[in-house]
Amino acid sequence: MADLAAQYQSLKNELDSAVLGVIGNGRYILGDNVKLLEQEVAHACGAEYGIGVASGTDALILALSAVGVGEGDEVITTPFTFVATVEAISLLGAKPVFADIDPGTFNLDPAEVERKITRKTRAILPVHLYGQPADVARLSDLAKSHGLRLVWDGAQAIGCEYDGKGIGSYADAMSLSFYPTKNLGGAGDGGMIVTSDPELEEKLRFLRFHGSAGTYSYRFIGYCSRLDEIQAAILRVKMPHLAEWTEARRRNAHAYHKLLAGLEIGLPSESPNSKHVYHQFTIRSKQRDEMRAYLKALDIDTGVFYPSPLHTEQAYRYLGYSEGDFPEAERACREVLSLPVFPELTAEQLEYVASSVRSFLDR
Repeated sequence: MADLAAQYQSLKNELDSAVLGVIGNGRYILGDNVKLLEQEVAHACGAEYGIGVASGTDALILALSAVGVGEGDEVITTPFTFVATVEAISLLGAKPVFADIDPGTFNLDPAEVERKITRKTRAILPVHLYGQPADVARLSDLAKSHGLRLVWDGAQAIGCEYDGKGIGSYADAMSLSFYPTKNLGGAGDGGMIVTSDPELEEKLRFLRFHGSAGTYSYRFIGYCSRLDEIQAAILRVKMPHLAEWTEARRRNAHAYHKLLAGLEIGLPSESPNSKHVYHQFTIRSKQRDEMRAYLKALDIDTGVFYPSPLHTEQAYRYLGYSEGDFPEAERACREVLSLPVFPELTAEQLEYVASSVRSFLDR
């Protein structure tokens, strides 16, 4: 699903030099690479500030904490996502409230979100799943009209745009992940929160460092979550290539659309006014499991993101949901299959994947 070794080889000299430079410099925590990367990523996301943290999960926790989510609050989100989205809400003592998804985009359905708003709702936490922007306009309007905080889970969405602007400009804050397989990935864990709110920025810088400004004085009960200087150096080498890699993903996705047109599968759509960055190229098929086994036999790797909706998982049974409560999310879990779309994918490899999908369906 990704060729990290190929990406490393293409940048080997620069990456090796960056890592050795940090080791030789001796500044390993919150150094110049972190500061510069924060500026570069914030700009790419349409936000004013970036705050580097230790992981994408920590980025979610700190962002929600900074906007005031805590004990007894409700946060509306999707059951069709990686567990970190919901985990962050629960770890703050708040209650995850699920809303169903739009079957065309796999993202939160704003109409379903509106139905779930109560007097206890503090925030909405949409996920820009697979690199497809959620319904930015309607969700922003909902948050504004109900006086709610809006935090994006942008772990898969760096480089996404809406109406020509980075989606980081449309929310109180957005979390990012630099997990190695992400569109901008490090050589380990890492994350960032971007925001244009100076008060949130200040609070987040305190929260990531034990509630302190680096002295032995503590304004908040905080965390220990700082982006590593070596990871920041690696990410700064990769950052100038992000736009090129995004366009390669988009070209691969458009090639798949042409090669797979007319087959009995669902192809990903691109919402109006939105720029999809194709962290995943995800199709739908009622024969998903059989297709996946067929492709595996041909040495084609695929992914299922995600095989079960979170409201059915044991960890979240305490919320009181049952199977059947979110039919679109549940159907997606039975049907989705992600094909390789990474930038280093060759035209021959892509055509092989597409022809193999076609041969399975033509049997």
